[in-house]
Amino acid sequence: MRTSWKTGLSFGLTSGVITTLGLIVGLHSGTHSRAIVIGGILTIAIADAMSDALGIHVSEESKNSGPTMQIWEATLATFLAKFVIAMTFLVPVVVRPLDQAIVASVIWGLLLLAGLSIFVARAQQIAPWKVIGEHIVIALFVVAITHYVGDWVQVLVKAE
Repeated sequence: MRTSWKTGLSFGLTSGVITTLGLIVGLHSGTHSRAIVIGGILTIAIADAMSDALGIHVSEESKNSGPTMQIWEATLATFLAKFVIAMTFLVPVVVRPLDQAIVASVIWGLLLLAGLSIFVARAQQIAPWKVIGEHIVIALFVVAITHYVGDWVQVLVKAE
């Protein structure tokens, strides 16, 4: 696989998992509203995927080291990966009770990160458990922080 596609897909997948999980966990703990969580997922899938794709595009352009086609490949791969990954989180939210959907989403996201981590570890020829552990710990940190931020926001809103 070309480096431009690897860049876009790995960034898009990672960002898709981390941002979508952070958003849905925070929105759930702050609102407990299925409609708001769905709106958040759609927003991430569209606006944040486009933002990340442009970020990769500008980052690759700033390196001034590759053909224009490879820059556009990384841009497209980032957008597609982020969009598709974010949209997969809609499935549990639509088909399960919201509390169960959030747990299922966290498990799904961690599985996606673990799978990507295995590929990264193999490419770097290092022990997969180190890469998996590092990525899972970061993801769980994001989930925990956004959960507590959602709780805090709910308290602030009730106080108004």
